[in-house]
Amino acid sequence: MKRIYVNEKWCLACHLCEYYCAYANSGQKDMVKALQGVRINPRIQIEEDGGVSFAVSCRHCDEPLCLKGCITGALSLDDGVIKVDEKKCVGCYTCILSCPYGAIMPSASGSAVQKCELCLENSAGEPACVKGCPNRAIVYEERV
Repeated sequence: MKRIYVNEKWCLACHLCEYYCAYANSGQKDMVKALQGVRINPRIQIEEDGGVSFAVSCRHCDEPLCLKGCITGALSLDDGVIKVDEKKCVGCYTCILSCPYGAIMPSASGSAVQKCELCLENSAGEPACVKGCPNRAIVYEERV
């Protein structure tokens, strides 16, 4: 299965992946209208530590602890991709506490959680963060 991988030595900490992610998940056709004057809430986050920067996103684990910790069944595994059903999520944040990578976060409304779903619903081909990374530090590929 293809997944997002990050090469931290190439990451510029430009945060463009966050903007592309927020735009891709906004449902808008125009990036400026979608993001202008809005505090973005992307499903990928840039972390910086000691001069090293890298993007943190869901790793779609083979044995996801978040899925096991979800008390309402809002998280599901569909063809290797962990998805969130916002209608079922009660915002208990057990999945946030269960994820060892810090890849699940509260949604903009705070009543549910959000996480990377590989842009399967809103992008053709590869995830928006990968397309928007100017240095190709984020890749979408299958690895053994």
